[in-house]
Amino acid sequence: MELRYLTSFVAVAEELHFGRAARRLQMAQPPLSQQIRQLERELGVQLFERNTRSVRLTSAGQSFLKPVRTVLDDLDIAVRVAKAAGQGEYGRVTVGFAGASSHHTLPLLTRAVRAAHPGLELVMQGQTYADVALAKVADGSLDLGFVRLPAGRPGVETRVIGEEELLCALPQDHPLASQERIPVADLAGEPFVSFPANAGSTLRDATFRACEEAGFHPRVVQEAPDSYTILALVAAGVGVTLTLSSCLHIQQTGLVHRPLAGPPTRLQAALAWRTDNPSAALRSVLAVAAEALPTPAGPAGMPRD
Repeated sequence: MELRYLTSFVAVAEELHFGRAARRLQMAQPPLSQQIRQLERELGVQLFERNTRSVRLTSAGQSFLKPVRTVLDDLDIAVRVAKAAGQGEYGRVTVGFAGASSHHTLPLLTRAVRAAHPGLELVMQGQTYADVALAKVADGSLDLGFVRLPAGRPGVETRVIGEEELLCALPQDHPLASQERIPVADLAGEPFVSFPANAGSTLRDATFRACEEAGFHPRVVQEAPDSYTILALVAAGVGVTLTLSSCLHIQQTGLVHRPLAGPPTRLQAALAWRTDNPSAALRSVLAVAAEALPTPAGPAGMPRD
């Protein structure tokens, strides 16, 4: 059944006059009459009672009119939504992030996207470690990822959105807690609480690099899947950890944070996406992100790809 037959049927049903319906559809009357006859043949019912003086809907025609209007209205909505989606006003963007370190940046992005494009849906995948988010962006299973640099993957572009400093978190009653700054070397022999090995945590990688540069391999006695749990275990006296300044919002009784001695170790937080991703919705989110999460000024904040 051709869509134009339905459009013609509605025009004749509303005008109850083939001539007026033909003018409304900007077509000649004979083709219009032929379309209505073809529609009736396909349905196997008579839709109109017509004579030289009048045109009336049959009971079948009256029953047919409402659902046909619904079909045409739904089609109009579908066309408008498709056009809007092509312009990035509607659609879905999948975003991978690691909970605690995105505590500040993620709400800024989601609120800004919701305000600018109410028809866009952000599908959040939490507890996605930075390296995992990067891998998922690279293979196309995520549209956008919160990652940390360096993030060299073919076809993946990144933009820096902030810097995070490596800090030491330890129990309040720990002997080192009285120091204003803690040399990493002083943590040798301490039990560590950390993210799981091979989980894709850039923070765990940074911790091991810092310790190895200080001359020791950290002794991990407890692993946990997120910073909230890690810091709770540290506060409970299980061990110490290296964490990020973006996690300072996590308040635990009996927990203290101290800067590391020496030049600060900084990790750059970034957004990552595939350059060949055709999603107009992603382009709209990236445009909003450029305003809501601008690249910090200075050499450290230069965009990288």
